[in-house]
Amino acid sequence: MAAAAPQPPSPAPPDSTAAGPLLQRAWQRRGPLAWLLWPLALAMGLLVRLRRGLYGAGVLRAQHPGLPVIVIGNVVAGGAGKTPVVMAVVRHLQARGWHPGVVARGYGRRTADCREVQAHSPAADVGDEPLLIARGCQVPVFVARQRVAAAQALRTRHPRTDVIVCDDGLQHLALARDIEVCVFSDQGTGNGWLLPAGPLREPWPRPVDLVVHAGAAPAGSAPAFAMQRRLAAHALRSDGTPVPLQHLQGQPLLAVAGIARPEDFFALLRQQGLAPERMQALPDHYDFDSWQRPVDKPYTLICTEKDATKLWPRHPDALAVPLQVDIDAAFFAALDTRLARAGSLSSRS
Repeated sequence: MAAAAPQPPSPAPPDSTAAGPLLQRAWQRRGPLAWLLWPLALAMGLLVRLRRGLYGAGVLRAQHPGLPVIVIGNVVAGGAGKTPVVMAVVRHLQARGWHPGVVARGYGRRTADCREVQAHSPAADVGDEPLLIARGCQVPVFVARQRVAAAQALRTRHPRTDVIVCDDGLQHLALARDIEVCVFSDQGTGNGWLLPAGPLREPWPRPVDLVVHAGAAPAGSAPAFAMQRRLAAHALRSDGTPVPLQHLQGQPLLAVAGIARPEDFFALLRQQGLAPERMQALPDHYDFDSWQRPVDKPYTLICTEKDATKLWPRHPDALAVPLQVDIDAAFFAALDTRLARAGSLSSRS
């Protein structure tokens, strides 16, 4: 096994306290707070360059699992909508006759081993996003701190797998990859500075194969493809039964969102004609262990699919509204071209 690579510091997930939104606002411009944190961003840049240099010099070695690897991630902290893109790519691959498997770290889980995500797995054991992918795409998913270990375990357990999709991991250089897809939200690269003075985990632009963006196309030479995000016209019960959103109009709604940018979910609900009486913005990957449901009114509880993986065991009446992404069809054509090339190279290795 290759030596474990030092990972760049990860920011605390944004939360509903004053500090989270304050920092996120500071990341959008080069104001006083950003300038105050700029010396720390310089140190961050040195760490990122040192780590990449160690891999480039062969001091740290990346491992390839022997199948084409597509890494879908971002360079911006605070959420960019990569998991819906992962699911869209997995479904596209399945439709094209591939047998994809997914690997992830399983951020926020209480376990530390390498394990397969089952449909009945507790989100606390495997991570909410891997569980959402496993349930939504019906595809093998493994989580491990080292994605190489997850990929190897996946290949052993599911030998029909012929392509691996890594959910997040652009900065996880220990896993060698064939295709890199970088996802951007409509906030782009913010003020363009590294953490903690800005939102960037590493300098941008940097070489990637493809870019998917919800707002304006970011700077860089990689082919960029537009993405539109919207909510489905229905919510899902815990048993999978759809409920048209129009049936919820006029009901007292409580909307909760434990995601990086909860205000996006609330805005998308309003676009669908819903007007929640109460909205609760919670920290990203919130576990709901200590969450108390308001009892002042018989609210209908609505949430994201990601939150539903943790809410349904406690509140099976919660309704999850799926997030859907529409990506330029040219993106999938470009992905197919690169994947065909990667598959050909892999078969000769």
